[in-house]
Amino acid sequence: MAKKWHVIQTGLFRPSAGILPAAAASLLITITVICVPESSAEQLLPIGPAPRTELKLQEIPYKIVYETYRKTPDPAGGDRENWELYIVNADGSNPVNLTNTADVDEMYPHASPDGSKICFVADELVGKEKSRNVYYMNVDGTARVKVAENAREQCWSADGKTIAYLKGEFQRYTITDYATKGLFFYELATGKHTEHPNKNLHHLYNICWSPDGNWFVATVHGGMGFKHAILAIEADGTKVFDLTKFGVTGCRPDFSSDGKRITWGATDWDLCVGDIDFAGQPTVTNVRRVVKCRKECEVYHCDFSPDGRYIAFSHGPAAEEQVGGKAPGWDICIADIAGAAGSAPPKWVEITADGNHNKEPDWVPTPRKTRG
Repeated sequence: MAKKWHVIQTGLFRPSAGILPAAAASLLITITVICVPESSAEQLLPIGPAPRTELKLQEIPYKIVYETYRKTPDPAGGDRENWELYIVNADGSNPVNLTNTADVDEMYPHASPDGSKICFVADELVGKEKSRNVYYMNVDGTARVKVAENAREQCWSADGKTIAYLKGEFQRYTITDYATKGLFFYELATGKHTEHPNKNLHHLYNICWSPDGNWFVATVHGGMGFKHAILAIEADGTKVFDLTKFGVTGCRPDFSSDGKRITWGATDWDLCVGDIDFAGQPTVTNVRRVVKCRKECEVYHCDFSPDGRYIAFSHGPAAEEQVGGKAPGWDICIADIAGAAGSAPPKWVEITADGNHNKEPDWVPTPRKTRG
């Protein structure tokens, strides 16, 4: 949520570090938020992880890739702390470092729809200046290809032939997630870059492309006439729709693989799911909370499993959730949301336990052939 203002269930707001008092007063006057009341089932949601044995994790046929900050062997000698991409089985077993680059920070991984490739950002030196750039590689970490420099917040098309990404708003390096200007498309086969027809797209982050290829959902912060909102954006047009009136407030939306649901972070402590329909103008119904946590902790970065039964997300003590932000004590979690529309509250568990700033989980769609 860009660590500026966050909705809580009382309808109030709390400022995070870096907001000036005058700006805080202004936002209190101008921001309007819809807060969906908790159902009886939502009131029973657990506020902490259950033991891993509560979910049949070994039966989940997918892996998860995520960013993690830890020591990496440096070819020059010794170890160096940096961001790497790890992939694990859904039960947390067989962790593998896909990148192993002590001098480059790889983050924000997204697996292609067929599970064969991963796109990601890399913070690295270009000449003498640090830059955030978009790449893709094979799912085993080989054959790295640069997509674009000074770019971020990338995602895949449903056919895996195109990567959409946002250009940096400024040439200078920053981890600020919404410091973006312009949405672009990169064709893997030709290397061609094309800009989105809406040239006014800026201050977006966490774009997600619908499975039918017709829409994006994204968060906007302080741009395009919005203070902070989750938007639906035509993929091949100029129309933009604010989803706030449907109770979709917060940040970081993600589509289910059938395109019929979205999940997002409503606050620092709540993750939601809703049914989305693009017949006519976009509408969202059946909004419900599926995960919540203690107020001294946070939950972020929710992602639907390929079968739609689970969401993966990040959880840990209050920290910096942005890509490249340090989050000590954070781990990757899985929630079973299959029964979230019924009376039984979904359970969630942590699948990593080292707390090495583990964030931004993304499911790898291809079922694993063998277990490590």
